[in-house]
Amino acid sequence: MPRDSFLDDHAEAVLTIDLDAIVANYRLIAARLAPGCKPGAVVKADAYGLGFRQVAPVLAANGCEKFFVADLWEGISLRECLSDIDSDGEIFVFNGPPANRAGKITPESLAAFSDLHLIPVLNTPQQVKAWKDHQGAGKNRPAAVHIDTGMTRLGLESEKVISMAKEGLFQGLDIDYLFSHLACADDPDNSMNKEQLEAFSSARSFLGNPPASLANSSGVFLGEKYHFDLVRVGGALYGMNPLPGKENPMAPVVSLSARILQIHDIDSPRAVGYGATSKIVRPGKIATIAVGYADGYMRSLSNRGQAFIEGFQVPVIGRVSMDYITLDVSDLAPGTLRPDTVVELIGPNYDIDALAKKAGTLAYEVLTGLGNRYRRVYTGGDSAP
Repeated sequence: MPRDSFLDDHAEAVLTIDLDAIVANYRLIAARLAPGCKPGAVVKADAYGLGFRQVAPVLAANGCEKFFVADLWEGISLRECLSDIDSDGEIFVFNGPPANRAGKITPESLAAFSDLHLIPVLNTPQQVKAWKDHQGAGKNRPAAVHIDTGMTRLGLESEKVISMAKEGLFQGLDIDYLFSHLACADDPDNSMNKEQLEAFSSARSFLGNPPASLANSSGVFLGEKYHFDLVRVGGALYGMNPLPGKENPMAPVVSLSARILQIHDIDSPRAVGYGATSKIVRPGKIATIAVGYADGYMRSLSNRGQAFIEGFQVPVIGRVSMDYITLDVSDLAPGTLRPDTVVELIGPNYDIDALAKKAGTLAYEVLTGLGNRYRRVYTGGDSAP
C-alpha cells in the first residue's frame, strides 16, 4: 500500500484544512474594503499553524499580491515557496532587519532583504537609519515604517515619527507603506480605536501621506475610514471570528477528528485519568482517543471540554494528558459506537472559537498550537502541493 494511502487509512487523528474556504474568506474581506484598498495575507507562524507552503500558493493563485511574516527566516522560506510557483508577491517582514548578538544591524542582514526582495518593516530609529544607508543613492529598496499608536509593542512612537520627520530623517527613504496596529479592533465600542486612528493619521501627514495600513481582520469591520490602502488579514482568513459576540461571517477552515482507540465498559465506580480528578459512579462507557496537550488540546479542557459523535455531545472526563483524552460516552444510543466511529473535536457542531472559549483562551492560540502528529488533509486549492 502506498505510504499516503496507509497513513490515511490508519490515521488516529486527522486535521482537515479547507483551502477553498481560505480563498472564500480572502474574497469576502476583499469585497468589504473601501475603493482602492487591497487585502494582504498574514501567513506568519506557518500560516497560523496551517502550513504556509499550502496556503500561500493558493492565495497567490487567487489574486493575493501581498504577504506578511514575522521575521527574516519566515520571509526567506516564503520567498522560496512563492518562487516555486513563479509568484513575485510582495513580502513584508514585521520584525524588520535583525541585529546580531552585539546589537548591530549588519550589511549581511540588510542584504538578505534586498537580495530576496523582502520589504522590512522598520520599527526603530536604528532600523530606519540602517535601511536608509543600505538603500543608497538611486536604489529602489522600499520599506514600511511602523508607528506605535498605542499597542506599545513594536514601532516608532507617534511623537518620535513627527520629530524624525521634522529633522528630515526620513528623507530619501522609499516608504512603501506606513503601518500601525490596532490594539482593540475586536471591540468596536472601545475608544482606543478612534484614538489610534487619529494618532496614525496625524503622524502620516508629517510624512507626506504615504500609502498606509492600519486594519487587521477585526479592523476591517470598523468601517472604511480604517482601511486606508492595505489591510492585513490574518485570523479571519483561517475562519476565526473577527466579530466576537456576533455571528461569524467567515467560512470555517479547519476540522479535527479522531478515531476511538479503546472503550472501557464500566460496571462499578471507577476513577478516570491522572490525579483521579473525576470518577464515573454509574454503569457506563469511557472512550479514549489519541489527542492530548502535546497535540494542542489544552489541559485547561480537563473535565470541561466536549466533543461530538454523530451530532451528540459527549463530555471530556478526567484530565487531558499528553497523548490522550477520555470521553464519557455512556449516554450514546446503542449502535453509535462502531469500529468506524469518528469523534469530532472541531467541526460543524463545535467550531474553533467555541473550543477556545471553553479553554479560556483565544482561537489564535488554539489554531497555532495544533500539533504535528495529526494526519493533515488539505481539501480544495488546485495549486496546493
